[in-house]
Amino acid sequence: MIKVVVKKEKDNYKKISIMGHAMYDTKGKDIVCSAVSSIGVTTINAILSLDGDALTYEKTKAGLFIIVNKNDNTTQVILRNMINLLKDLEKHYCKNIKVID
Repeated sequence: MIKVVVKKEKDNYKKISIMGHAMYDTKGKDIVCSAVSSIGVTTINAILSLDGDALTYEKTKAGLFIIVNKNDNTTQVILRNMINLLKDLEKHYCKNIKVID
């Protein structure tokens, strides 16, 4: 199962961790993993294209870890969109992804 752990301070996203494997299908054919990866990478790229200092991230074997460096409205809106997309995915694949916020 993929676990998305969201840490906030007040109403601002500060850290987001995306870890695990959905186990919907084998690696390379797993549509849930593919969707999560696409959502995460697209979000990171969008934010960094607007402000290269707004966040930092690290991709390891354990998962994807995002640290938010700036609390500007645009960064927060894009991150909220990412979390909403992941929660929507969770509704349809609740055995494969869990969003904890």
